[in-house]
Amino acid sequence: MPGETTEQTALREVAEETGLDVRITAPFDSIQYTFIQRGTRIHKTVHYFLMEPVGGDLSRHDHEFEDVRWVAFDDAPGHLTFETERDLVARAAAQLGRARAADATDGARDAAADATAGDAVPAAAGSVSETAP
Repeated sequence: MPGETTEQTALREVAEETGLDVRITAPFDSIQYTFIQRGTRIHKTVHYFLMEPVGGDLSRHDHEFEDVRWVAFDDAPGHLTFETERDLVARAAAQLGRARAADATDGARDAAADATAGDAVPAAAGSVSETAP
């Protein structure tokens, strides 16, 4: 939506598409690609964030998706179409694993906060600019 920050867009899109209310725990990555749609060259940048659920319900997901559900990191690659998606999820799992290991080592967080961190997942917000072919 015009006037939204990338973070606001990500929060809105996740709520609309999954039915979940989330909070951003960290920026993650961005990818760019170009494609042609109805004769127009589209340049798209997708910004990813690590997020954790704070409310909502998966049953409220929108019509864009037939099914919305949680899957384990180990099971995610079988549900993803593109290698870039599989790589992104693997890197998010590794980053979350490192963060949880560091927290356990230095005792920086209590058990309840650590359990919540395990729920953080990668999510995306996209921005699109159209250029003439």
